[in-house]
Amino acid sequence: MTISAATAPVSSPVLPGRWVGGASLVIGPLLLLAGVLLRLRFDFFFPSQLGAYERHPDLMSTSYGLVAVGWVLLWPGVVLLATRIGVRFRELAVWGGALTVLGLFARAFHAGVDHLGFQLVTVQGAASATRTVSETYGAFHVFSALNAAVMGGWVLLAVGAYRSGVFGPLRTGALALGSVMPLGVLKGTTAWSIVAAVGLCVALVPLGVAALRSGPAPRAATIAGRLLLVGTVGVAMLLFGRAG
Repeated sequence: MTISAATAPVSSPVLPGRWVGGASLVIGPLLLLAGVLLRLRFDFFFPSQLGAYERHPDLMSTSYGLVAVGWVLLWPGVVLLATRIGVRFRELAVWGGALTVLGLFARAFHAGVDHLGFQLVTVQGAASATRTVSETYGAFHVFSALNAAVMGGWVLLAVGAYRSGVFGPLRTGALALGSVMPLGVLKGTTAWSIVAAVGLCVALVPLGVAALRSGPAPRAATIAGRLLLVGTVGVAMLLFGRAG
């Protein structure tokens, strides 16, 4: 009989650990869904995305920022899920986890290109930025080799989750839907974007909650101390990054 991942105890490897891994599985998909919904009303292709940024820079910056952070934050959760799969199927865990994380790296690269495109709008205007992007769109980069990982990693991870009993059929299918999220630079939201984001929420958020509940609850003072430390380090990193 398959044990539901939402109630089963979750192993806690040193990296990422249940707190980082669990928070990743809860926060990452929700940020991703929020980001794709914010740009839903704009056309999918890059000329409209650049034009939307010219008219609504704060909205588009927030949307693309949430999506980028959501993808990056998912890597600890993917590692935690792969660890659970690896209890029974090491090969599926290794390859599914590795390909999915590599796909997240590619998404981060795409986010950097998105940011550059928006800065071109700020400096040159949407029309000029659109011409520049059009003339360079599809240029090869080493990260282009990871496009297959962007899509296939989620499918392989879903197969491993199902065969290992970590997920049942419903959440396995939901996890595999992560593969239908459109890839590339300056891509807006389609119905598939929403389906993929919702699928990841359905598959991963309950596992994250289970991970966070799987061990003894820390004392309030410990929680406060950790939050203060994370907040302080986060602000310092932000200021350092802005200075650089």
